[in-house]
Amino acid sequence: MAGEQRRRRLRALLKTAHVAPVELELFEQAFVHESAAREQKRPSNERLEFLGDSVLGFVASTWLYQQHPAADEGWLTRRKAAIVNDRALAQTALRLGFPELLQMGEGMVRAGGAHNETMLADAFEAFAGALFLQYGEARTRRFLLEQHIELVDLSDENVTDAKSRLQHLMQDRYRQVPVYHEESVGTPQAPQFRSQVILKDRVLGFGTGKSKKEAQLEAASKALETLLAPPRRSAKKKQP
Repeated sequence: MAGEQRRRRLRALLKTAHVAPVELELFEQAFVHESAAREQKRPSNERLEFLGDSVLGFVASTWLYQQHPAADEGWLTRRKAAIVNDRALAQTALRLGFPELLQMGEGMVRAGGAHNETMLADAFEAFAGALFLQYGEARTRRFLLEQHIELVDLSDENVTDAKSRLQHLMQDRYRQVPVYHEESVGTPQAPQFRSQVILKDRVLGFGTGKSKKEAQLEAASKALETLLAPPRRSAKKKQP
């Protein structure tokens, strides 16, 4: 995307945060992936991501604490994890048009990095960090609540992922915890991981993904299917 067109998209994005953009340099940096930073000899969005991660965590924690005064620590922790995980952040980033704003190196562009879940989540956190630096806590909080936090599904089914369900099942049934083995089979431009979940010497499930966590979640989901599958009925022998 050309420079002026990118700035127009940034201004439109900032309107969703109810701010009148003046200086865009910091927000442009929020979308510079490290691969583009290396090629273009410019700062990446990593420092802004570090800040935005903390801001998002703080806003999510205080909102949950205030909205659910009777909830215990475990309930609040699981909901916070659902709000700040990469998948939820990437979904919001997609809805807000982040792929069109991401700046990546040539190899990452060819690998389809603009729709990479981790890169989108990182850019969302970096944008939150830039918003906090430029406009302060109140404006950032309003943006995060309106555009992300209040839209996340916090139902029991959504906040308990396959890894958590598998661990509970295995502890109850076998007094064991699942063991995950991973291997990297991708490249820096197109990361790919394989994971298998093991009970003693038995492989319960395999998974693949663009991150170790994604591969583990798929492996855990397959393991649950294996453990919860109804037992097969033995075929009855025909009477002579």
